[in-house]
Amino acid sequence: MKRFVLVILSLVVCFVTSEAAGKRSSSTDGAFVKNPMLWADVPDPDIIRVGDTYYLVSTTMHLMPGAPIMRSKDLKNWETVGYVFDRLTDSPKYDLQEGTAYGRGQWATSLKYHNGRFYALLAPNESGPMGDTYIFTAEKAEGPWTLLSRMRHFHDCSLFFDDDNRVYVIYGTGELMELKPDLSDVIEGSHQKIFEREADETGLLEGSRVVKYRGKYYLLMISHVYAPGRHRREVCYRADDIHGPYEKKTILESPFGGFSYLAQGTIVDSEYGDWYGVMFQDRGGVGRVLTLSPCRWIDGWPMLGDEEGLVPTVMRPLKNGEPERHIVCSDEFTDPKLGLHWQWNHNPVDKAWSLTERAGWLRLKTNRVVPNIYLAPNTLTQRMEGPTCSGVVKMDISKMKDGDCAGFAAFNDGTGALAIRKQGRKTLLQFEEWSVKLTPKDKAVESVDEKVVESVALEGKQASIWLRIDADFRPGERGGKDAANFYYSLDGEQWTKIGTNDYKMRFDWQRFFMGSKFAIFNFATKKLGGWVDVDNFTYQVEEK
Repeated sequence: MKRFVLVILSLVVCFVTSEAAGKRSSSTDGAFVKNPMLWADVPDPDIIRVGDTYYLVSTTMHLMPGAPIMRSKDLKNWETVGYVFDRLTDSPKYDLQEGTAYGRGQWATSLKYHNGRFYALLAPNESGPMGDTYIFTAEKAEGPWTLLSRMRHFHDCSLFFDDDNRVYVIYGTGELMELKPDLSDVIEGSHQKIFEREADETGLLEGSRVVKYRGKYYLLMISHVYAPGRHRREVCYRADDIHGPYEKKTILESPFGGFSYLAQGTIVDSEYGDWYGVMFQDRGGVGRVLTLSPCRWIDGWPMLGDEEGLVPTVMRPLKNGEPERHIVCSDEFTDPKLGLHWQWNHNPVDKAWSLTERAGWLRLKTNRVVPNIYLAPNTLTQRMEGPTCSGVVKMDISKMKDGDCAGFAAFNDGTGALAIRKQGRKTLLQFEEWSVKLTPKDKAVESVDEKVVESVALEGKQASIWLRIDADFRPGERGGKDAANFYYSLDGEQWTKIGTNDYKMRFDWQRFFMGSKFAIFNFATKKLGGWVDVDNFTYQVEEK
């Protein structure tokens, strides 16, 4: 397959780091940690260190498996090593029946390590029993994870094990409850409001993350202040006792990279004693990206950013010589198990996909007659990344049936799709724009606006086709460019552009609440029995 050469931006960099990290690294080889640390949709982070290894968990909502565990040795190279759960089964919504879970599902997981075990606490953003909190545990972060308990809903919560082995959940806007020692449930009567928000904080304080340092308790939260001259910011509440009283300080109020102010995340130390802050930033179509900052303890407060309190563009690596690793990856589909870099849109129908029926290919069978992609199981996704990236799939379409629709998309609540449609004996390749309207409560698909921008008839003997999406998330005058362009090839060599020039990818928190994803799909609109085979997914990303 033809490889694509992406232009590498030249960067003028300056070293910004914490003092301890600076003493250990004098690298001039260009192996810098360049912000965003992860220029992809990795929101609501929690990060811990166990020995010399960092583990990161993030929100992926309706995508399955869920609660991805990412691992790094140097805070630069990250890889996905497991998931806390394979699927959620509380409701048919997770199976794209009787509504959907778009923008719901797993949120803001809290990750901890205590007495030789890992713990993950998450509360789906749902009402009723669907929103009950899950607590999982594992001997290894990579899994397998087992469900330990279920209990009442805690919004954006932090699990916390104290030095005396008492266990707490801090959640919402400054609320606390103690858990039973076996984590089976809350201790009734333990609820406490540990602080009151300020009068101008009209939005919720969210994203609770709790650490203990030198005997003091530190609760980190995002604060929204809707007033002239005030911005989204990260605040810290500090106390000598977990029950309070608490005092407060703003520890980060910084724009970055031409985008809005950022906040929500946590702090983590290194084995050498220096500290770092990991916060996310909204960046439009690519989603919510992660930044890395020095954390300097000043007068007992974990102050984030450089000496001016700003998120740095570049930092020295925590350590040198670590192998290059990624959370978005190419795939030849030669392994009988699906790579951990992939996630399904909602719970997959396992009998309708295979990596073994045709060795070296991913087979996607039609499994349910549906009117559109938003109700179609077994759409397979990976994140897009900035500043620019490109994904290519080679697909065998010879076994499609009348009414089938397969292809490759920049998938979101607004989707740009390279859609191959079988219409009787005709096969069409079309660039289509799809936009879904969801009911606010149940996230049921109310309607889908479908627009065919360009259509190309394929010859009946055309068995294979190559589809390509180039994405551009470089900053512009008004945020990110967030542009996708679409191409096809009949031989893997010569490419033809199709459809809208610079299709605009968007982020809508009221619908999917996620960044755009590469998506491979196949669904039936008339009858079952068809399938497509995918030979490979080839991915390239421009160096930051």
